[in-house]
Amino acid sequence: MSKILVAEDERDIRELIGFTLRFAGFDVVLTSNGAEAVEKVLLERPDLIMLDVRMPKMSGYEACRHLKENPETSNIPVVILSAKGQEGEIKEGLESGAVEYIVKPFAPDELTNQVRDILRRAGVTE
Repeated sequence: MSKILVAEDERDIRELIGFTLRFAGFDVVLTSNGAEAVEKVLLERPDLIMLDVRMPKMSGYEACRHLKENPETSNIPVVILSAKGQEGEIKEGLESGAVEYIVKPFAPDELTNQVRDILRRAGVTE
């Protein structure tokens, strides 16, 4: 079972993403900010990391850059989740090291399909 770490500061959205991914058969670790996500990645060793952009303590962009600079975590695919879908935001997310930028809101089946596709491209089996 693939493990996904989700960092989202809004509790309702965090719980909805967690429920959606668990229902699809994934093991899910939830965190509420970027700094906590960076710490938990080292402990949990997820197959995929999903980061909201605007979070307290450390933004998703900062967390992504930090994870990509660390040799222990640099190979884990990162997805940026954001309500902001402007070209500049997307560009910054991808330049920070994310493999995908998903704009909120999204349909649950769309999210799980994208997660499966990203894991497949990364060579991770469910």
